[in-house]
Amino acid sequence: MQERPDDAAERERQKPLPLCFARRCRRKKARCFEHRAFRFNMKGMFRSLSSIILLCLLPAFSFAQSTSRPAAVHLEDASDYGQEIFENSGTTGMVLVVVHGNKVFIQGYGETAPHSHETPTKDSVVRLCSLTKIFTTDLLTKLVLDHTVQLSDPLQKYAPAGARVPERNQQPITLLHLATHTAGLHRELGYPPNGMAHFTYPDAALRWNWLPKQQLRFTPGTVASYSNIGYDLLSDAIQAAARKPYPALLAERTLKPLHMWETTYYPTPAQCSRLMLSAQDNGECTVTANTEGSSGLYSTPTDMARWLKYLLGTGEPGFPAQPHQAQDAYIAPDQLVRQSGLEYGGDPSGIGLGWIHVLPANDPSHIVEKTGGGAGYLTYIVLHPASHTAMFVAATEGRRLPHVTHFNLFKASNKILLRLVGAPPIPEEEEKPRAKMRRGQPAKTHAQAAVQPKGKAHGKAAAKPAPPTRKQATKSHEAPSRKKPVAKPRAHTTRKRG
Repeated sequence: MQERPDDAAERERQKPLPLCFARRCRRKKARCFEHRAFRFNMKGMFRSLSSIILLCLLPAFSFAQSTSRPAAVHLEDASDYGQEIFENSGTTGMVLVVVHGNKVFIQGYGETAPHSHETPTKDSVVRLCSLTKIFTTDLLTKLVLDHTVQLSDPLQKYAPAGARVPERNQQPITLLHLATHTAGLHRELGYPPNGMAHFTYPDAALRWNWLPKQQLRFTPGTVASYSNIGYDLLSDAIQAAARKPYPALLAERTLKPLHMWETTYYPTPAQCSRLMLSAQDNGECTVTANTEGSSGLYSTPTDMARWLKYLLGTGEPGFPAQPHQAQDAYIAPDQLVRQSGLEYGGDPSGIGLGWIHVLPANDPSHIVEKTGGGAGYLTYIVLHPASHTAMFVAATEGRRLPHVTHFNLFKASNKILLRLVGAPPIPEEEEKPRAKMRRGQPAKTHAQAAVQPKGKAHGKAAAKPAPPTRKQATKSHEAPSRKKPVAKPRAHTTRKRG
């Protein structure tokens, strides 16, 4: 039977309104008119539909305009930006690696060693220091994903036979606590004996003999306080869970798949001959497997470029990408009583598995970073996930320069990366009063001691010199008081691990 024109028009009028139009009505809290009550001709219908579509598209267009970014990151600009960091830091030598998508920029600055007159190259060997920790949590994440371990597992489960892991308020230390610096442990087991090579102390036997005798500083999970010994215990737990030596496990699961052939705890004589040296505090180039979880890795700029591609997930087809769980934030600072030792690259907005998030994830300048330092080095990795861009910096300590004051290499690197990708700089925070520092938190950090001249205050880079700060700087070389922790000059590059 042939359909009447009136029936077709009636069905057309009964069609539901477009979703975006209905939402506009609800958003204005206005009474949506009854579509079927209107009788309009074909020309009027098309005119109305055009208006509806335009109203739907305008918010999306405005959002795209407000969040737009430069179409391309010009990696060649990184050369001048790196030179800026090098000149302001007073370091002996520096290597810079920037990865944007699948593109790589590598450049050396200064000298491989004082008076060597050799510029660092893509094959120069560097100490990664505490960047080792994000290799540890990469391996931890893989074991979680294949159900070998769980983040909630207590450390006691993987302790050597007869060893007791301390608790506080009936809260055991878990693998998550170790990975987020919330276990309640001290920063270090103690100072190594004089003359001992960097990153060779303590070994596993010593730390497991030490741990049962300790009283936790706070209930696990309530305070974040940076701990190197916690990461060495974490690597011990990973080794016990996998039933394989930790260095072999890291090579099998991470280093070999990424073709990072020169990243190791066991440098060869040829590699040691390419190790970048600082103006002081170099120590012996030797095996560092005793601190495999916290600070012992050696690497090269070439290998670190591959690592950055892995972190960003921007390698060539078939190249592995890191699981996102390894970079996620697991703890918000407002969930904690307090935090210390995690803010050198910026105030944390989230604490991950070794990583620190700065600014909320939806902020155009949100970054994910990890600091490192010790043995005459400063090292840093910072990721800008929104633009698929990452930066690695390794710098060796130089001679003291009068013009180098209050320089923070980590925050300077943040500024350079954000400038490179066209994102706004991170807002500078005011320096917190030193009187609020708690005993056990270093007054001078590895981030500051390696680039600052003697006799200067070691505050944050954003702080402006003020008379009270200078007064405190004068007192910083006096005998320690109970209210203010005091660091010996240069001590943190030798004894402390970032």
